[in-house]
Amino acid sequence: MQKIGSLINKYKVDDSDKYLSREFQKYAYDLAVELDDLAHKSLYMRLAKNTPRNLLEVARSFVKDATNAKSKAKLYMWKLKQLKLVAKM
Repeated sequence: MQKIGSLINKYKVDDSDKYLSREFQKYAYDLAVELDDLAHKSLYMRLAKNTPRNLLEVARSFVKDATNAKSKAKLYMWKLKQLKLVAKM
């Protein structure tokens, strides 16, 4: 028989997302990490909240396919701008 405390200590709880209360916040944080742009994570939070998700996903997959981009964040923003212009038409 083991003590409850020793059983609980076996399992590590992942607290890395304890400050993220909404799904779009988690999505935006993961996007900022993927684009190596944590300094501008609030920008991605605003985009994830106000921009249709399908546009964000298309731009994200475009950046994933670009293997030798100097700045993934700049490429992402450029593609997102293009997608928004096409969506308005």
